[in-house]
Amino acid sequence: MRKGDRGVLKDEGPAPGSSGVAPPSGPPSRPASGPSSGPARLAAAWSGRDAFIYAFFSINLVTLGLYIVSQAWYFHGGMIPALLAGALLVFSEVLVYAALIVAIPGSGGDYLWQSSILGKAAGFILAITGWCFILWLWTPIYGDILRQVVLVPLAAVLGFGPAAIAISSSRLVWFAIIALMVLFVLVVIARGMAFYAKVQRYCFWAGNAGLLAVAIALLAGDRSNFHAIFDLASLKLFGITNAYEAVRTAGEAAGATTPLWGGGAARILLLLPFLAFFNLWPNTGASLSGEVRGAHEFGRNVATMGGALAATTALLILVLLAIDKGIGWNFYMDANAAYWNGRSHPEAAAAQPYWPYPALLAVMTIPSTFLRVLILLAMGAWFFGWAGTIYLSSTRIIFSAAFDRLLPAGLAQVDEKTKSPFKALLFMVMPGLIVSALYVWNVFGFASLTLMSTAVIAITFLGTAATAILFPFVKRDLYLASPLGRRSIGPLPLISIAGLVFAAFLGYLLYEWLVDPSDLFGISWRNATSLVFLAAMYALAALLYLGLRGLGKGPAADIDAIFEDKE
Repeated sequence: MRKGDRGVLKDEGPAPGSSGVAPPSGPPSRPASGPSSGPARLAAAWSGRDAFIYAFFSINLVTLGLYIVSQAWYFHGGMIPALLAGALLVFSEVLVYAALIVAIPGSGGDYLWQSSILGKAAGFILAITGWCFILWLWTPIYGDILRQVVLVPLAAVLGFGPAAIAISSSRLVWFAIIALMVLFVLVVIARGMAFYAKVQRYCFWAGNAGLLAVAIALLAGDRSNFHAIFDLASLKLFGITNAYEAVRTAGEAAGATTPLWGGGAARILLLLPFLAFFNLWPNTGASLSGEVRGAHEFGRNVATMGGALAATTALLILVLLAIDKGIGWNFYMDANAAYWNGRSHPEAAAAQPYWPYPALLAVMTIPSTFLRVLILLAMGAWFFGWAGTIYLSSTRIIFSAAFDRLLPAGLAQVDEKTKSPFKALLFMVMPGLIVSALYVWNVFGFASLTLMSTAVIAITFLGTAATAILFPFVKRDLYLASPLGRRSIGPLPLISIAGLVFAAFLGYLLYEWLVDPSDLFGISWRNATSLVFLAAMYALAALLYLGLRGLGKGPAADIDAIFEDKE
C-alpha cells in the first residue's frame, strides 16, 4: 500500500491465496471487495461534509434526543447539566474512533480493529452482536419514532384527530409503519452511498429549517398563555376537553420530577445512562470510513465526529430552553410522564394519548394550517435523513466479516452499479421484522428492552476502548508507523488515554444498566427477559463464529495473515 493511501479504494490488499502480510510502512488493510464479488468495489462516495451530516443525524436531537428526554421524566438531576457532562465524556469516544480510523483503515470499523488487537473471535462476537443483532431491536424503536414524529402530528393538524390517536395507540398500525419504514431504508441504502448522501443532505437543510421555525415559535410564545392555547388546540385537534389540567394532574400523579437545571452532581450522573441512548453515536459512521474521502486524517475525523456531537448538544439545549420559554418545562415533563405512564398503564392514557412532540406543541401556537403542515413536514426530514443509520453501518460490518469467511461469502458481494452490499442489507431486514413483532406485541416482555438496544452496543464499544488502550503496546511497530505515533500526553499515547477514559465511562454506564442499584433503567438482573435476550445474542454470535469459521473454503484471504504485522 502506498504511503497515504489508507482508504479501501486505493489499497489492493492481499490477493486471494496470498500471504496478505502488510508492508512495514503502514497498517494492515483489506481489499475493497470481498471474495466472489467480481470487479465491483466499495467506492469512496462521501466527502467529509457527508460524513459530518451522517454523524450529526446519528445523534439525532429530534428523533433520539427529544424521544429519550421525554422518557427521562422521573429523575432528579438537571437535564442541561447532564447533557453537557455526557457530551464531555463522549468526546473520549470521538478521540478513540478518530485515531483507530487512521491507524487501522478500511471498512469494518469495530470488527476490523478488535480482530486486529483482541483476536478474531472477540472481534466477530462483539461487533456482530453490537452492530448487527442488536439493530434488530432498534427496528421497532425507529418505527415508533416515525409514527410519533411524522405521522401522528400530520394527521392531527390535517383534521384527522381520531386517526392520529389510532396511529399512536394501535399495535397493528405500528407494525405496518415498521414494515413501510424498513422498505424505505432498503430502497435508500440499496441505491448506494452517493444516493444516500443526497437524501441526507436534503433532509439536513429541510430539518434544520423546520427546527428554526419551531424554535422561533417557542421563543416567541409565553408559557403563561400556553394553558389556553393548549386547551383550545387539544379540543380542535383531538376532541379533548380541559386538557391542560388533566395533563398536569396525570403528570404529577405519575411522579414527573426531572428539572431543567440543578439537582446535584450525583443525581446528574444518574441521568447519563439514559441520555446515552441519544448521544453515544457520533462514531456510527466509523465502519464506513473506507468510503469517505479524507478519512485518513486524524484532525478531520475529530472535527467530523466531535463537531456533530457539539452541534447536536448545543441545538438540543437551545430547544429545551425554548420549550421552557414557550411551554414551561414543568408542564412539558408532566405531559411526558402522562404519556409514557399511559403507555404502560392504558387506563391512564386518556390524559395524554399522543406523544407530546415539541414541534406539535409549538405549531399549536400558529393558527395557519398550511404553516403547521409545512413546519411538521420539514421536521419530518429529521427522521428520513436518519432512518438509514439503522442498517447502513451494519452492512459494512457484515461485509467485512463475510470477506473473512466468518459469515457466508455471498454477503460480501457488492452490486456493480450501486457499490452497495445488498445481500448484507437483507441479512438485517427479516430478523428485524421478527423482533419488531415481539416488541410491538410485548411478547415475553420485549417492550421493556428499549435501553438494552444501547447496552449491547456499549459492550462492543468497550471492546474498542480496550483495543485503543492496547494498540500502542501490542502493535508497537504499526502504531509508530501511523500518524498516531506523534500524538501523546507526556509518556502516554493519546489513544490509550482516550481509551481509558472511554472505558471508564462505559463501565459506569454498564454498571448502572445491568446492576442498576437504584432500579431506574429496567434492563438489570431484575428483568429476566433482559438477561435471556443478552445471553441469546452473544450465544448466537459465538455459535456463528464456531460454525462458519470452519466452513470457509476456496479462494479467500488468509484471516490470520491479514491481521499480522510483518516480522
